[in-house]
Amino acid sequence: MESSDAIVARFLALHPKLIDLSLGRIERLLAALGEPQRRLPPVIHVAGTNGKGSTVAFMRAILEAAGLAVHVYTSPHLVRFHERIRIGTPEGGRLVSEHELVDAFRRCEAANAGLPITVFEITTAAALLLFSEHPAHVLLLEVGLGGRFDATNVIEKPLATVVTPISMDHSEYLGDTIGKIAGEKAGIFKRGAPAVIALQDHREAETVLERAAARAGASAFVGGQDFHVHEEQGRLVYQDEEGLIDLPLPRLPGRHQHVNAGTAIAALRKAGFGRLDPKAFETGLRTADWPARLQRLAKGRLLDLLPPGSELWLDGGHNPDGGKALSAAMAEFEESRPRPLVMIVGMLGTKDSLGFLAPFAGLAQEVIGVPIPGQQAARPPAEVRDLAAASGMPARTEPGFEAALAGLSARVWAAPPRVLITGSLYLAGEVLAANGTPPT
Repeated sequence: MESSDAIVARFLALHPKLIDLSLGRIERLLAALGEPQRRLPPVIHVAGTNGKGSTVAFMRAILEAAGLAVHVYTSPHLVRFHERIRIGTPEGGRLVSEHELVDAFRRCEAANAGLPITVFEITTAAALLLFSEHPAHVLLLEVGLGGRFDATNVIEKPLATVVTPISMDHSEYLGDTIGKIAGEKAGIFKRGAPAVIALQDHREAETVLERAAARAGASAFVGGQDFHVHEEQGRLVYQDEEGLIDLPLPRLPGRHQHVNAGTAIAALRKAGFGRLDPKAFETGLRTADWPARLQRLAKGRLLDLLPPGSELWLDGGHNPDGGKALSAAMAEFEESRPRPLVMIVGMLGTKDSLGFLAPFAGLAQEVIGVPIPGQQAARPPAEVRDLAAASGMPARTEPGFEAALAGLSARVWAAPPRVLITGSLYLAGEVLAANGTPPT
């Protein structure tokens, strides 16, 4: 049987651009497939720059803890394409099988009849086709890029829409200001569907999102105004107009995850899931998992390359606000468990590497620039080194992340180091594959 990877490679020839934001091509293909987007379970549609996947992970964990079948669509994948499509079952769901994926790809390829379409568009059509053929209580649908012209924005009547924190990213496609980017993300708002807006790091984004919701005829539910979340005595306290919920701290580390957890709870309550068993919210926060987002690698072959007792962390953050959130989490770790921090960093050339690295000044003992295997658009390690040095951090390069890890064992440490591999989800995927711990 032809592999799904081989079919995706063939899809690449269907359009000269990897990204070409438009709805016309996917609408044409979906019509040829019999409009599967009209036969989906109720949809919660999620856009944003940072925290989309984590917010979806919290919602999924809460809903599954309540015994509901939850379809999930996310991107990009880390190791295998199958990670993008999760088929919901009352037992907890599963990643799409190779047989199912190949069959859906072939049906979409036949319906498309060789016409121009991007890889994301045709694979999104395949995901919607699969979701339409499996019953579930809800579909958590994550935007790929932007919102207004993203291929997922073919849902006419979602249960709710969600926009997580907005940051400068993908400006070549979405605009060169926070306001323009927020405007593109707000394109998922629909008349009659609650618009849940996470607590924003930028006032301009919040203003644009609120105005866009009003224009769309969507009632806005805004973090910091209509719902609040904070830590109190080692617990997470969520509060909105319906009352207060006292919860455990999220399993996912970092204070930025408090915002994501609060946004997830707000979205579920506005979407009509607020009356779930309170234990489902507790279990969901305790069990939510989202690989390569401040993920500690506690086992695997890469840990064996490090000095005994070292900590190894992985995060796919790559924009300035992501750098701020990640550095804040590292500072918390340093305060509670002091260790020298070593960063192993690979980034794409299109990202604001200086903006991402600057928040770590005074925190990281060393930055090691590495290439991203298989990514021609990766920033040369020497540039990463120079940008880190310009931020005031000692920096050098290594030919790869494994060499960087192994080199740390050749040194004498007063305390075992805390090692953070970061800068790109593409790099994170390579790390998980090399470690033998791919997402499941």
